Amino acid sequence: MTTGASIQAQIDQILARVHDGGRISYDEGLFLYRHADLLDLGEAANARRQQLVPGDRVTYLIDRNINYTNVCVTDCQFCNFYALPGDTKKGYVNSKHVLGQKIEEALKLGATRILMQGGHNPDLPFDYYLDLVDWIHRTYPAIEINAFSPSEIQYMGEISGLSWREVLSQLKAVGLQGLPGGGGEILDDEIRRRVSPKKIMTDDWFGVMKVAHELGLITTATMVIGFREELRHRMNHLQRLRDEQDDSLNRFGNGFNAFISWSVQIENTPLARSRFASEYGATSTEYLRHTAIARIFLDNLPHISASWPTQGAKVGQMALHFGCDDFGSTMIEENVVSSAGAITKVSPVMLPREIHRQIREAGFIPAQRNTNYDVLKVFEKPEDDEELKTIEAISAAAAKQGNWAELTLIE
Repeated sequence: MTTGASIQAQIDQILARVHDGGRISYDEGLFLYRHADLLDLGEAANARRQQLVPGDRVTYLIDRNINYTNVCVTDCQFCNFYALPGDTKKGYVNSKHVLGQKIEEALKLGATRILMQGGHNPDLPFDYYLDLVDWIHRTYPAIEINAFSPSEIQYMGEISGLSWREVLSQLKAVGLQGLPGGGGEILDDEIRRRVSPKKIMTDDWFGVMKVAHELGLITTATMVIGFREELRHRMNHLQRLRDEQDDSLNRFGNGFNAFISWSVQIENTPLARSRFASEYGATSTEYLRHTAIARIFLDNLPHISASWPTQGAKVGQMALHFGCDDFGSTMIEENVVSSAGAITKVSPVMLPREIHRQIREAGFIPAQRNTNYDVLKVFEKPEDDEELKTIEAISAAAAKQGNWAELTLIE
């Protein structure tokens, strides 16, 4: 018979190993997930954070999320962003003129990166993507291009007949620098077959990322909780991620540079109309618990980012005390989770000065980074934030005049 005292003794033993820098097993991670006190998990997650990223700096990125199209054939149950082919009212493909406006606006705000993703659009040939990346790289050489989730890369391979390696090699040759971890959700096919059966499955998601690592592309890993999955599904995702990271680092010296998780947003999606609607999603406490477990378990991923766009700024601040060393990005624009009810539907941008305020209020020092987590500038003292007033003024003027680029609908 397992007593409360023996459970606590096991927890203490596992967490002591974490504080000493040791690795924990899948079963130990699951045990902590089920039984450990939230604050004890936070303390251990912060210890792991200090082992990997010592100090009191919290980084952030100035970037913009850009969607080149929303036309998609995967019908994910948690998405309200997509439009089916032929939908001339909702569907769009953004022109280069509109994309250029968005990039120029981002550059005025000090952006160093764009994160560009879209749907699985059967009307766009592979040459479209090559031309798009090449045009952006030549026209705006100062901006880093992170684009296309593993699922999009797989789809490009299907429509072109090319291998993942050929697709990624050709995109890299024209200017692609990184591959975001979008489309990860829960990387366990038992869950994926239920909520996104037409989308990339787990082995292929990791397969695309493996090629990206071999080619030296910058990558991140993501996870979305709240699909009515069990804790074992979450741990399956984390175990697979840690195993793949070990292998990529060993073989290529390159792997995922960060992990980001958030809770699923279901407003206006098919999941919201499900008879199980009330069971989807996750509380702030659950998010913090998951964040801490991820930081403890993923001992070979250097960075973990808080998700203010879905959890809110205050929970984002708390996540900095549960193992996160990064506050995410300014976003500037966000369309996917916003359409499903995320906080960004009200305010899709958090300007650098506000990010600084959030980081400082949480007890840390803000530092701007690039995609590769190289620190560009540290803002040691509050008075250092004054130089950001120019960015704030540009943003306010653009918003007042209504100059932000709008989506271009398909004719």
